[in-house]
Amino acid sequence: MDYKATLNLPRTNFPMKASLPRREPETLRRWEAMDLYGQIRQQSRGRPRFVLHDGPPYANGHIHLGHALNKILKDIIVKSRQMMGLDSPYIPGWDCHGLPIEHQVDKELKAKGLLLPQVEVRARCRAYAEKFVDIQREEFKRLGVLGDWQQPYLTMKPAYVATIISEFGKFFLNGAIYRSKKPIHWCATCRTALAEAEVEYEDHHTPSIYVKFPLVSPPPDLPELGAGTPVFLVIWTTTPWTLPANQAIAAHPDLEYAVMEVNGQRLVVAAELAEGLLFHWGLKGKEVLRVPGRSLEGALCRHPWLERQSQVILADYVTVTAGTGLVHIAPGHGQEDYDSGRRYNLAPYSPVDDDGRFTAEVPQFQGLGVWEANPNIIEHLRQRGALLLAEEAAHSYPHCWRCKQPIIFRATEQWFISMEKNGLREKALQAIDRVTWIPRWGRERIYQMVEQRPDWCISRQRAWGVPIVAFHCQGCGEVFLNQEILDAIIARVRQEGADFWFAAPPEEILPSGTRCPGCGGEAFSKETDILDVWFDSGVSFAAVVEPNPELGLPADLYLEGSDQHRGWFHSSLLTAVGTRGEAPYRGVLTHGFVVDGEGRKMSKSLGNVIAPQEIMAELGAEILRLWVTAEDYRDDVRLSDNILKQLGDAYRRFRNTARFMLGNLYDFDPEKDLVPLPDREELDRLALSWLAQLIQRVKRAYQDYEFHLVFHRLHQFCAVEMSAIYLDILKDRLYISRGSSPARRSAQSTLYELLFDLTRLMAPILSFTAEEVWEHLPGAHPEESVHLAGFPEPASGFPDQDLLAKYEFLLKVRDEVNRGLEEARKSKVLSTSQEARVVLGAEDPQLYTRLSQNAADLKTLTQVAELTVANQQVSLDRALAAQEISGLLVQVNKAAGEKCVRCWFTLDSVGEDSRHPHICHRCLQVLEG
Repeated sequence: MDYKATLNLPRTNFPMKASLPRREPETLRRWEAMDLYGQIRQQSRGRPRFVLHDGPPYANGHIHLGHALNKILKDIIVKSRQMMGLDSPYIPGWDCHGLPIEHQVDKELKAKGLLLPQVEVRARCRAYAEKFVDIQREEFKRLGVLGDWQQPYLTMKPAYVATIISEFGKFFLNGAIYRSKKPIHWCATCRTALAEAEVEYEDHHTPSIYVKFPLVSPPPDLPELGAGTPVFLVIWTTTPWTLPANQAIAAHPDLEYAVMEVNGQRLVVAAELAEGLLFHWGLKGKEVLRVPGRSLEGALCRHPWLERQSQVILADYVTVTAGTGLVHIAPGHGQEDYDSGRRYNLAPYSPVDDDGRFTAEVPQFQGLGVWEANPNIIEHLRQRGALLLAEEAAHSYPHCWRCKQPIIFRATEQWFISMEKNGLREKALQAIDRVTWIPRWGRERIYQMVEQRPDWCISRQRAWGVPIVAFHCQGCGEVFLNQEILDAIIARVRQEGADFWFAAPPEEILPSGTRCPGCGGEAFSKETDILDVWFDSGVSFAAVVEPNPELGLPADLYLEGSDQHRGWFHSSLLTAVGTRGEAPYRGVLTHGFVVDGEGRKMSKSLGNVIAPQEIMAELGAEILRLWVTAEDYRDDVRLSDNILKQLGDAYRRFRNTARFMLGNLYDFDPEKDLVPLPDREELDRLALSWLAQLIQRVKRAYQDYEFHLVFHRLHQFCAVEMSAIYLDILKDRLYISRGSSPARRSAQSTLYELLFDLTRLMAPILSFTAEEVWEHLPGAHPEESVHLAGFPEPASGFPDQDLLAKYEFLLKVRDEVNRGLEEARKSKVLSTSQEARVVLGAEDPQLYTRLSQNAADLKTLTQVAELTVANQQVSLDRALAAQEISGLLVQVNKAAGEKCVRCWFTLDSVGEDSRHPHICHRCLQVLEG
């Protein structure tokens, strides 16, 4: 007889090989055909709402791993909140204006030798952005991200642009915006101002020079300083190119300064630095006078080579950590210098043009770029006898985020939002404390940034962006804009976009009869600058969230990389607080950056870049989704080929667990065969208690955004509680029992409920695989997709704490038995547990009673042929002492009898029936029904 044919071996159409690169696109097409996102929205109406507002990626280039990390995290949150019973819409967006796109278009035009009007350049920029919105949209969808992909928000759409201008108008009309000549970050390569968020700090090598400024008039409080011997105040700088703009020297009021006699000259430096500086310069001298810094105020020096005086001022930011304790002040080339200049009425002088070249105001170096002028300036100082020392220094220096070139600080006419007007800074700081920051250090980071930041420079000198809609009176120069003009511009932009601003003359835009309120003039010019793109994206709350009845302010969550504390989180905070008095978000969640397996930043030069498109083509998006959750995303997230291999192993654990369960449900109909919970086998009720604990823990982890805990708990459940314990033990009951026996139906009922709940728990992460499992589950489901289902609840009465406590002990005994079985295998006593006879010895009477009462359960748990319990009076040869349970001995021998060819247990009953000489009594009963 073919006894194998009498077994209930697993059968399923659920494939062992995932073939994710092929199957995932099929699933996406199915979701699109059934309008899954639309069904979710329809199903969710009336529920409590949870709004994650999408921070817009830039519409330039293909997506990279950072994009994948960000979008998958958002998708997990949206799907998990949806499955918690909330209404969680997701409207993706794109940031479409700005320098990178304009650069690409400029390069294409330059290659073709074309010089086009500004409006035509803008049209090409728009087309370029649209192209990459379409490309990125498909790549994001390929990741399994659900959302309103047909109606995303784009910062270049007319309605959105109209909102940007409207929000600008609110700031302008409440007096918070002003125009001034101030030093700002300036990229000479890109020829535009930069926001703090557009600046990256990189190592940079610059000259480090010590320069003498001759004293020409001593300070009023210290006339003796200028008597007799020539006196020089010594400054230190790493930006020689700023010396033509020098207007002052700053001393700290509370420092002491030494006057050092050196080779017939007197050099003034901070007293505590004097000895070290002389040694560094290779000079010898002696201190002849010590004076407080406060007394130096009002002294006048002469510029090292220009016919200009440089006055000594006081500043608290002067330090002695580097330099000489005297700071060269150029108010046109630094924020602190500018602030000091305002206190002392010094003009923000900056003789450098948009290309970073000296103007005719500096004839010695006219036309030279600031960096190429450095050696010339140093040589000029040397020839003038003003240079004490020149060397090279390496230090962190700001670079342009786009072209990667070092930038300069340069005073130009720009537009600013005041941090003090209307109390914006203080209101923003107060709003920060009403927001939940995850991780908590995010609060400290943005608080310090807002607390210390200068006024916001919102103007840029480019073509591709939203115009600053203001007019300049040609008669008196006054900036002019009122509500009537603003409303008319907004209405026109909403209809046709903003291109007309760049093409139409002012008189076509302004209402007829418009006069300057200052001088009554009728001739106006338009402002030519555009708005900072951070203002564009910062007002997304006003363009997307606030007007949409399905969303509404404030959003529950903003989620981006940790660099956005100075970017989108920051600009959104300031624009919302400045016009609404509150932050646009209740919570802010940040993730780290993607690095390689060694923790290094991914870059083409290192050759360690991994493209998400390659991973999806080879392994599937599911592996990327698993990667996002496998590590704590709040730190930098590592990825390498080895990590991908580990993730593939983890994925197979999930898939194989599901496949085993499905394989044993081939003849199970939950409508007819489901066994009531009270009638289940005890081991099945134990599995349901474990499941109940898992549901509670996983749902809590989703709630708290602890997705790495979701991954690890699900993986452990599949690997340990299921594969290593429950499913391993269950095989005997599933395969050997009669197909419709109560014991097997109890097991199947439990497998069905385990898989039904596990599939829903893993759906936000393994979205494709969960859907595939859902399609293979037996029985009818009211939900067409797992993503229309909710998270499970623990069954009534579960977890059963008494049962868990009982099996916590029994599973420890099982571990000790398994240790004994392993030793027996090594000693060639036996090959499998089914041929083992185990005797448990108990020295303690209480332990003996506990083991005896549970002997049958222990035999099932250990899957041995025979298990008995002996008290302390029985001597056990070659018994192993337990490691975890005091007083327990484990003896393992080979069981008596023959091996049953059907169940593989070695039993005395094999051969009892001559008709079936090779099977045991239990299997005979199954065959005879």
